[in-house]
Amino acid sequence: MTDRLHPRLLALQRRLGISSLTPLVDPKLSASGIELWIKRDDLLHPIISGNKWRKLKYILNDALNVGAHTLVSMGGAYSNHLHALAYIGKCLGLKTVAYVRGEQPAIFTPTLRDLSQWGMELRFVSRGDYRRLRGFKGIDMPDLRAGQYWLPEGGAAELALKGVAEIVDEIPLGYEHLFVPCGTGTTLAGLIGAVPAHCRVSGVAVLKGADFLRADVARLLAADSVHTDWQIILDYHFGGFAKSSPALTEFVSQFIAAHGITLEAVYSGKLLFAIYDLLQKDYFKRGQRVVVIHTGGLQGARPCISHSANM
Repeated sequence: MTDRLHPRLLALQRRLGISSLTPLVDPKLSASGIELWIKRDDLLHPIISGNKWRKLKYILNDALNVGAHTLVSMGGAYSNHLHALAYIGKCLGLKTVAYVRGEQPAIFTPTLRDLSQWGMELRFVSRGDYRRLRGFKGIDMPDLRAGQYWLPEGGAAELALKGVAEIVDEIPLGYEHLFVPCGTGTTLAGLIGAVPAHCRVSGVAVLKGADFLRADVARLLAADSVHTDWQIILDYHFGGFAKSSPALTEFVSQFIAAHGITLEAVYSGKLLFAIYDLLQKDYFKRGQRVVVIHTGGLQGARPCISHSANM
């Protein structure tokens, strides 16, 4: 794998938007003496947004450099990862194949309709077979044909960490805490290896029973000799992945109205809810600066938002 981007991937990157760093103005923050900044990776693109682009960037670069013509991956019926992968595949002229968890539904979700329209081949598999596929973390996916390239669920591969680490390079100010929503732990691992030594990196788990993520993150970090202070917070899953509650729904609605920043209840909503709850519990010290990563991936907000794109 080379650090130089493949020309087709470089052309795509040049068409992405700018991920700004935005201070959040809120009386609650002012009263507590905390500075809260949001890294707006959701602004990169309406589809290839946030950590989806970051994780896929160098994986796709490797796929293109080895001459792959087909990308093969896995995900659920509302997968942000598959949504981004199918669209990028179309942009790069690569075929895409997805193993989708569960039986084929009689009516496709909006996400599945997009995948199909963008040319992704959908292979619906039982939950048991899906769990088996989760075991293939590297390039050891069986039954791949010549020219096919395997991407683990959520893009959880070592090559993803390099793209995620670039987020840190785009934060031109000092900070004590960095927060990110945590699904597979890949984005968290990429940040851990890149932040200053004094910074604590926290992943807010969005699924129930996420203790196993600690081992997954440690596995991804195995190649690094220095590990920053990091943790996975398990208290804000709201019952499980894609689960919500009236309190979370109300928080997301009020946050959008107050700040004009789109959230959804799967990832970004749980992340910001956790920040405000920790604020009330005096988790942060006065004068500290906290940066949260808005990782995009707004499939959880559909059909309330538009996913049109001109690329």
